[in-house]
Parts: sequence; structure tokens; C-alpha cells
Amino acid sequence: MLRFMPVGDSMTIGSAGEHTWRYRLWQHLSRSHGGPCTLVGPRETLYDKRAEAPESYAYAEPDFPRAHLAGWGEGWLHMAPLIGEAVRSCRADILLVSLGLIDLGFYTNAEQTADNVRAFVAEARAANRRVRMVWLPVIPNVRAETDPPFATEVARFNELLAKTAADLDEPGSPILLASLPSSYAVHTDTYDGTHPSASGEHKIAAAFAEAMYQAWDLAGPYEG
Repeated sequence: MLRFMPVGDSMTIGSAGEHTWRYRLWQHLSRSHGGPCTLVGPRETLYDKRAEAPESYAYAEPDFPRAHLAGWGEGWLHMAPLIGEAVRSCRADILLVSLGLIDLGFYTNAEQTADNVRAFVAEARAANRRVRMVWLPVIPNVRAETDPPFATEVARFNELLAKTAADLDEPGSPILLASLPSSYAVHTDTYDGTHPSASGEHKIAAAFAEAMYQAWDLAGPYEG
């Protein structure tokens, strides 16, 4: 059984009524992967905007493995201390990570965020020396259109993320850097300039799927 753990922020946990890109990727894996697989993690809920808390189970389609390690307003800073126990307890084989927008927007600059990426990797590997990872670069949101310093930090972090992936990649514990989702546009692939709409969910899922297919021949090309 191959065990995938989605790790992310509000774009990954999703909110009440949504499918989430986790669901879209699961649909792809369940069709294309030749062996048993599942999604794992210590959490299952969506974020409830009315309650301002991650307590909703109101998925648009609830019939899939809903487990994850994602949180509204959480970034590399928050996940680095949690990932070791999550990998250990959930026996994760592959981490699908989409983090960084929150860090750069509210907590840390590009260099500090990259340091937290390294801490995350160390903790994950301490829990499973053969864990594999796929990292999604930060997708610039609508703020980047009107806040040049923020846009610069996002671009700088994505450069550092690529360098960190290359530096820390190991044959026994590989790290893939996915490509930014093809043709992703904040005004058509999100519902508020940040969080993915249905088309955005498919494009994020495709970015992870294509990286794993091209590098590891895992599953097949993403068909949506």
C-alpha cells in the first residue's frame, strides 16, 4: 500500500463545500496507479469559514480518503515541528507539499522560509529515512499583483526552493520539485485571488501527478 500525505495550507485543506485538489489527485491515482494506495495524515476536516475553525466534513464529494496534514494559515514554519510525528504515526511514503504563501505573507522572508524547509526535511527523514517528497513552488496570489516586495519574496523563495530540493535530494529519499501549474491564473483558477476553484484544483493535482509520472513513472499522465 503506497501512502501519500498531502501537506499544505488553506489551498490544501480547503473549505466547506469544496472538492479540494486532494480529491482530484485521489481520483487520478485511483484510476491510474497500478497498485493499492491511499491518502494519509492526522487530520480529515475542511475549514469552516463561518466558525473560523477546521471543523467541517462537508466535502462536495466525501467518498475518498480525506486524511491530510494541512491547516488554514499554516506554513513551513508550522509544519516543520509536526511532520516527524505525522510521518511516523501515519507511515507516510510520499509527501505532497504545497506550502510557503502564508510564511512569506505573514511570518518569514524567503531565506528564513528556506531554513524551515530544511528543518522539515530533517524531521521527515528522522521519521522515515526513505520518505519521498514532491514540492510545489509557491503560486503567486492576487497580492503579488499589487505588492511588488511580496512578489519579489515569492520569486526569491521559489529559487531557493529549487536549490534546496537539489541540495537535499538523495537516491534513497528523493525530492521532486513540481512545475508551477500550467496556465494557472488567479482570476480564473481561484474564487478569491488565492484559493483554488474547481479548475485550480485540477491544475494543482495535475502538477503533482505529472511530476511523479515523469520522474518516477508513477501512475500515468493526469487526465482530469
